[in-house]
Amino acid sequence: MALGEYQIFTWKSKATQQKEQEDYGKWAFPYGEKQREALQELLLGIYPKETIPTTLIPFLTCKELYEGLLNKTGSREAAVDTLINKQKKYKQIIKKKTMVTYLAVVLADADIDERCNYPSTDIIMQTVQELEKLRTTD
Repeated sequence: MALGEYQIFTWKSKATQQKEQEDYGKWAFPYGEKQREALQELLLGIYPKETIPTTLIPFLTCKELYEGLLNKTGSREAAVDTLINKQKKYKQIIKKKTMVTYLAVVLADADIDERCNYPSTDIIMQTVQELEKLRTTD
């Protein structure tokens, strides 16, 4: 179950709930625990005063939004533009000023392989600066 599809009154068996959690985990971290740990280290490097949940939830939400837009538009550029300039639905989870940073991490996440070598925080921040240039709204 994706974050955007959460329904408060659903009646599912424990087995179904467990299967959905496993499926979500495989989607979120296709390379397993190694990826999760590397990603958490990167997120805490970017946001050292935050906790894992307060960085992981916006990241996963941004990843879900990005992949949905990518599937819908078929274009990385269109998905990026929408997230930077038009996305308002999840502003309680991802603040406008941090959307670009989470998007930079999502884009890095999309490019990793089983080695789970994320770029440094400096490279992520360079990507953030490049993405900020695409912002057309304040």
